[in-house]
Amino acid sequence: MRMPRRGLVIQARTRWLLVGLALLFSLVLLMYLLECAPQTDGNGSLPGVVGESMGKEYYQALLQEQEEHYQNRATSLKRQIAQLKQELQEMSDKLKSLQEKKTPKVNGMNYQGTKEQTSNDLLEFLHSQIDKAEVSVGAKLPSEYGVIPFESFTSMKVFQLEMGLTRHPEEKPVRKDKRDELVEVIEAGLEVINNPDEEDGQDEDDGVGDRQLYSENDFIEGYYRTERDKGTQYELFYKKMDGMEYRHVTLFRPFGPLMKVKSETVDISRSIINVIVPLAGRTEAFAQFMQNFRDVCIHQDKRVHLTVVYFGQDGLSEVKSILESVARETDFHNYTLVSLNEEFNRGRGLDMGARAWEKGEVLMFFCDVDVYFTAEFLNSCRLNAEPGKKVFYPVVFSLYNPAIVYANQDIPPPVEQQLVHKKDSGFWRDFGFGMTCQYRTDFLTVGGFDLEVKGWGGEDVHLYRKYLHGDLMVIRTPVPGLFHLWHEKHCADELTPEQYRMCIQSKAMNEASHSHLGMLVFRDEIEAHLRKQAYRTNSEAVG
Repeated sequence: MRMPRRGLVIQARTRWLLVGLALLFSLVLLMYLLECAPQTDGNGSLPGVVGESMGKEYYQALLQEQEEHYQNRATSLKRQIAQLKQELQEMSDKLKSLQEKKTPKVNGMNYQGTKEQTSNDLLEFLHSQIDKAEVSVGAKLPSEYGVIPFESFTSMKVFQLEMGLTRHPEEKPVRKDKRDELVEVIEAGLEVINNPDEEDGQDEDDGVGDRQLYSENDFIEGYYRTERDKGTQYELFYKKMDGMEYRHVTLFRPFGPLMKVKSETVDISRSIINVIVPLAGRTEAFAQFMQNFRDVCIHQDKRVHLTVVYFGQDGLSEVKSILESVARETDFHNYTLVSLNEEFNRGRGLDMGARAWEKGEVLMFFCDVDVYFTAEFLNSCRLNAEPGKKVFYPVVFSLYNPAIVYANQDIPPPVEQQLVHKKDSGFWRDFGFGMTCQYRTDFLTVGGFDLEVKGWGGEDVHLYRKYLHGDLMVIRTPVPGLFHLWHEKHCADELTPEQYRMCIQSKAMNEASHSHLGMLVFRDEIEAHLRKQAYRTNSEAVG
């Protein structure tokens, strides 16, 4: 019993001895470190120990050094600023001296017109933009793809060529900036008309009380297009409800404020249009055309002459009968029937129709039997063609096959109800150049049609290119009052490969919209899906 107790005492003493040795070793090591630690230049030591006062002096020295550095930097910047001010003053004195040399003296004193000179320079630049743009004269272009078409608009709608997959051929401007732009343009045109200056041709003796004031309600239509490196051109037309005179205002925005190009009065009350229609067969379509002609030209416009150039003998008697019947019923005798006993050639027919006119200058509208137009279009024709200056190439809205468009109805609606600008009802025929308004002298001067072109297509593009290569301005824009009615198209084997390709392309484009054609392509898949849905519904009802 004594041995275990003695062993425990020995173990306790040994443990205390080891702890004492460890403490002694630590104290010796600490003393060694304090003695051997390197001294700093300021004889400082670790903060918080014996050298605390020395540490404060060290940081104060650092702060003083940084302050001196920033003071030197500030002095350097002040010196540079002073130098720049001196150079700027010298440049200003030189500029002032040059201006004084160029500025005329009034009563022995220099007239300081710096602001006026700046304003004049700006106006000179803006007018140079107008001179560069295709506003007053046409530009010579390499092909039909070089022309920049206009887009047309009224106070409520815009008729546009570029639609993509989301926009519509006719729509109200969705973006506020676009609405504001058109409102600003219409108001600017009114300001020009209601407050004319001397160059507008208004008599100075005419007071405001003697002059008719125009309002937003008198705005008829407008066209605009943008040349990306110059600006936007606007052609605006105004007319009083009970008048026959149109006011035409041209504005140009050279990527800056609107600038007036001209303001003029356009009197179209005596402007006769010679509507020229080449035809071969298709007497039913001609009867429908004459119904539209009767309503628009005879009853409404009353300033139209009709020239029909008929090819061949088959159907000629029917065409004569239709014309005579209309003449008896309406007392209309301003028509000419030219008969050609030869194969149909559209270019030759229009050329013969133009040359058959023997009463001097006249505005011609080259038309087809499948085209439907309104009285408003005839006025657009008159307003946008000018002898020796402008030819009008409107973009037609081509209607799709009514059997496809109105497939959910028993029969398609009457033609008058089909005349709507919707994505599924038609498209802007921007690849067609057959419908055009131009003066007879311009047509003859440019050389007319290429009569070597046979059969369908091509002759209109050749004539269009002739105008693009000349000096006349080509007005190209979609118009809401011109429609191409759908009809069955046959592409003859006698056509050249290029003509046949164009004919097939036109046939495909005319048939239906993208979505309707897609529905036809996937008709079997859709019907199979509907059958499955009906079977599932019936099964659930029975269960």
